[in-house]
Formats: sequence, C-alpha cells, structure tokens
Amino acid sequence: MHARAVAALAAVAALFLPGSEVRAAEAHRPQPVVVAHRGASAHAPENTLPAIDKAAALGFSWVENDVQRTRDGKLVVIHDATLKRTTNVEQVFPGRAPWKVKDFTAAEIARLDAGSWFSPKFAGTRVPTLDQYMRRLERNHEKLLLEIKNPKLYPGIEAQILKVLANDGWLDHRHLASRLIVQSFSTNSVRTVHALKPAVRTAFLGRPDTADLHRYAAFVDLINPSYRTLSADYAAAVRAHRGPHGVPLGIFTWTVDNAANARTVAGFGVDGILTNKPEVVRRALKTV
Repeated sequence: MHARAVAALAAVAALFLPGSEVRAAEAHRPQPVVVAHRGASAHAPENTLPAIDKAAALGFSWVENDVQRTRDGKLVVIHDATLKRTTNVEQVFPGRAPWKVKDFTAAEIARLDAGSWFSPKFAGTRVPTLDQYMRRLERNHEKLLLEIKNPKLYPGIEAQILKVLANDGWLDHRHLASRLIVQSFSTNSVRTVHALKPAVRTAFLGRPDTADLHRYAAFVDLINPSYRTLSADYAAAVRAHRGPHGVPLGIFTWTVDNAANARTVAGFGVDGILTNKPEVVRRALKTV
C-alpha cells in the first residue's frame, strides 16, 4: 500500500475508530460524532440542499443521505423507492402510479416540488442529483455518510456512485481520510464498493450475528445497527474485530432523537450517532 494511503487510513482510525489504548481505557474514548440524518431533517425537507445547508448552519459537519437511480441512469438523492411521500409527483404526473424513482427520468424528477410537503417556505425545493449534492457538501465543508438505497433495483449503481464521487474530487486522499463513508443494508453492495475501491471506508447497516462479524470485517470498516438492537456487549464484540484497513471496526448507530437514548448509546462507546435532531443529541452528549 502506498505511504500516503497508509497515512490517510491512520488519520481515519485516529478520528473515528477506537484503538487498543481506548479499548483498555473506555473512559478516554472520544465522544461520538453526530450525523445529521438526511441532513437536518427536523428543520428542512430531508435529502435536499436546504437540509444540508441547515446542518452546516447548526454546526454539524457530518450528514447522511440516500442515493438511487432514475430511468435514464442519473443518480439522485432520495430515500423512498417512490416519489410519493416527499414530492408533488401525484399532481404533476397523476397517471403514473406507483411513482417509483426508477420509472422517471432525471428531467421529470427535476420538475417536482420536494419541499412543500414539509413546509410552504420550502416550496420549489428540488430533488438534488448526487453531483449537485456533492458540490454543495464541498462548498459547506461537510462530510458524508452515503447510503446506497435499494441496490437490487439498480444493477451497477456502486460503480456509478464511485465515478461521480471521483469526478467531484471525493476519492482523493484528503476526502478518504476523514470525509466519506459508504454504507448499505445490502452485504453484496458494500462488498462491491470495497472490491472496486478498497480505500473507501464502508459500513454495513444492520446487526449481524456476533459469530458472523469476522466475515464482515473482511470488507467493512463499520457495523451500523439500529440503536434499538444495540447493547454494550454487542458493541464490544464489534470492536474486537479489525476491519480491512487494520483497525478495529467502528459503530455508527441510528436513528437517535432524544437525549436519554443518546446518552445510552454513547455509554456503549459508539463512534457516531445518526439523528434527525442533531442539536438534541449534541446537548445530551455534553452531559455524558
């Protein structure tokens, strides 16, 4: 491995992943990073540019998003497999139920209002393309936990996402060291990302059995379970394994929106907390 790549990975470990010294002295573990889930989604429409702008304005550098693909092969940032919940697609295209993302072109999706459902003040907000989203993150000096959503619907999406990230300058040493993690609920999707670009940090969304963690450690750097499934024992089991970059596996947990749960998972030693209410979690962590 090139010396610069090794240095980058060492920086990642220092910033986010627990080392042997921390395992020996839990009291010295850094507080978890707070990740604005779909942007500051309690303040602005999820997965939109205003949501990541608001996260930055609130002082949160990490955001999470969801990426899917249009009918004509463009990558867009949206959570649901359909456009119904977060756009006015029913009004604009009334005869095209069930309004799946994969059945619409990027130009058609660009016509939709993705803000009015949240608040009238966000009327006219659009579903961003991944390229638009990455450029705004760069302008805001933010960091990204990118989720590949529904990869079975979009064969080859992993390579396509990596191409956009490369074109936007997000696969250089600086970004890989501390600003990007790619995750999915799909084991195959995460494994594919690791195979295509081993330097990218990857995460599996879910809670594999403890006995299977060693298999995941071959291609993921983090195990990211729901906070409802997390325990101190499970967190310790995760950290006992070293990932593909030679450092202990990390843990980001989701989706924590109240102070009590934030303090609980912080006590388990997680490395990151995904939340719709980042300011609530930030205040809670000050009392841990």
